[in-house]
Amino acid sequence: MSRRDRLGKGLGALLGEYMEPEADPSEIRRVPVTHIVPNPLQPRRTFTDTELQELSASIHENGLLQPLVVRPSPSASDRFELVAGERRYRAVNMLGWSEVPVLVRDASDETLLVLALVENLQRSALNPLEEAEGYQALMDRFSMSQGQIAQAVGKSRPAVANILRLLNLPASVRTLLESGALSMGHARALLAVEDEVRAGELARAAAREGWSVREVERKVGETPQRRGKRRRVTRQRDPVSLALEEALQDLLSTRVRIRQDKKGQGSIEITYHGADDFERIFELMTGRDVGEVLR
Repeated sequence: MSRRDRLGKGLGALLGEYMEPEADPSEIRRVPVTHIVPNPLQPRRTFTDTELQELSASIHENGLLQPLVVRPSPSASDRFELVAGERRYRAVNMLGWSEVPVLVRDASDETLLVLALVENLQRSALNPLEEAEGYQALMDRFSMSQGQIAQAVGKSRPAVANILRLLNLPASVRTLLESGALSMGHARALLAVEDEVRAGELARAAAREGWSVREVERKVGETPQRRGKRRRVTRQRDPVSLALEEALQDLLSTRVRIRQDKKGQGSIEITYHGADDFERIFELMTGRDVGEVLR
């Protein structure tokens, strides 16, 4: 099933209207490029020179095959705000175009932000922090729940919750994640480190040494409070337990520890970070919505 197929019906209709418009030629108008301003709610902050140069070359060779979609500016009668097509807008600016074809549509601020998120998500254009900040903006500005966001962007609620957790990382770790020096898997492992200084040290070492996600998880487990006798026991653990522990960590996207005594009895310790994360893990483990249980 494609990402488009997973989108909620309401947003699917919006995508058909705004992102792949099949407008009558009479609806397309030309406006000065200087009369268009970027989407003020655009979650994407990084546009590489290479991708814009490649797109500019394509537009120069083939023309602009799809008009920009804009809405009337709330603050000026002869100005417009981008709804969809930020990359194309930047590319035609690089080419020095004076005018550009557009479709003018009415769109609320909420629609503007959701569409920008989905347009970028479909192209895998957002880094994890930009995606998280976009979701947070939907929660803060429009009081959307994680479930509503998940439906809007075509993701599962646990996936949205996992992305939002990245905003709890220390600034030093977020910088490395945003630059691409660390992956989302590395960042998720570092969420288990409460000491921000230690988290930053591990993040920088991981980026410098090229550690795998598993190596970061191992280093996180060797933080000062876990050294000594417990560390020696960990080295001698049953390989079956270790394999099952890793499988649970992959499933739940959080730290899991299986503790077992010589008689084969023990416990499973699952780390969570706040009420939302607890609900996310509960839903993954039981397949049930927390709201249904509490009714």
